[in-house]
Amino acid sequence: MGFIADSLNRIQPSATLAVTSKALELKAQGKDVISLGAGEPDFDTPEHIKEAAIKALREGKTKYTHVDGIPELKAAIIAKMKRDHGLEYKPGQVSVGTGGKQVLFNALMATINPGDEVVIPTPCWVSYIDIVRLGDGKPVFAECRLEDGYKLTPETLDRAITPKTKWLIFNSPCNPTGAAYTKAELKALTDVLVRHKHVWLLTDDMYEKLLYDGMEFFTPAQIEPSLYERTLTLNGLSKAYCMTGWRLGYGCGPEILIKAMQKLQSQSTSNPNSIAQYAGVAALNGPHDFIAEHNKAFVERRDLVVSMLNQAAGIKCPKPQGAFYVYPSCAGTLGKTTPKGKRIETDEDFVTALLEDEGVAVVHGSAFAMAPFFRISYATSLTELEECCKRIQRFCGNLR
Repeated sequence: MGFIADSLNRIQPSATLAVTSKALELKAQGKDVISLGAGEPDFDTPEHIKEAAIKALREGKTKYTHVDGIPELKAAIIAKMKRDHGLEYKPGQVSVGTGGKQVLFNALMATINPGDEVVIPTPCWVSYIDIVRLGDGKPVFAECRLEDGYKLTPETLDRAITPKTKWLIFNSPCNPTGAAYTKAELKALTDVLVRHKHVWLLTDDMYEKLLYDGMEFFTPAQIEPSLYERTLTLNGLSKAYCMTGWRLGYGCGPEILIKAMQKLQSQSTSNPNSIAQYAGVAALNGPHDFIAEHNKAFVERRDLVVSMLNQAAGIKCPKPQGAFYVYPSCAGTLGKTTPKGKRIETDEDFVTALLEDEGVAVVHGSAFAMAPFFRISYATSLTELEECCKRIQRFCGNLR
């Protein structure tokens, strides 16, 4: 018997966080490194949100709060769900956690029994798979192909569901691909779930405000009201409100599930940070005009990155309609050798050599359960992005 729990052998450390650490390490050694690994906006938290936090601090709102969120924040979340999606929730149907990741963790830990299956469309955010495994569940991958714009098809979803399926985890706009679904595409998927009454839906709407080219956002429970009773709609303040470090996420769903999640949270972290919660109230209640401004910048960055990557030898990069990621294929570089004599066999080899030779940090696709690809976060300045893309073009051009 080892000292460390066997359950930890089922999971890997977060690959996205590992890339960021590696880049910081190389920077500290004086190397010229640009990191496009982290999934966070480079914009600062808007002033009115910071002011709300300062005010809460000055007013002494520094004590323990309700385990899963202050009433004011729950009220702001309920108003948001009604305003944006026409969905009605009561305070007992809302859970606030320390980031979306905790809400996801709580929901899965509170519901998964050994052997339960969770359908995960891939490529997917790194944490879905590991949290399912930690709970002794079985991730079942539903592959979203580049040819389909990295979108889940109803046929693929239907094939992945078995009598053991407990959840489908669905993410649109998607991390890592930026793929976003139209109302009709969502309806086709919810139709499949209507037929499979034992499957619950965990929809991760974290990037809902980051949509481009006139795309409109819909959440599945809004498209198919009959799924309301078995849907947890997960969201947070990290991406749209530039509050990654504040650690605030929330989920809305049936009371039986929210109660179980609250029980788990009461024995792990207790309440989310009190100051962050008051800032969250200000974020959700508005103003929201800065989001459109940010999105304008994201579109410009996306277009630059897609255009430049498609000019790199062996790289194929589709144009996403949401989030701030691109997910190019590096299949055309496999089997080639770098000037230093390193042979590129996998996407992990590709990103490692790219970091060592050109000082560009990106995340390999196998971390998101689909190879041979890599993820670039374009949530950084046009100048940095242009420089990175030039380096990637040079790197690919030097492969033999």
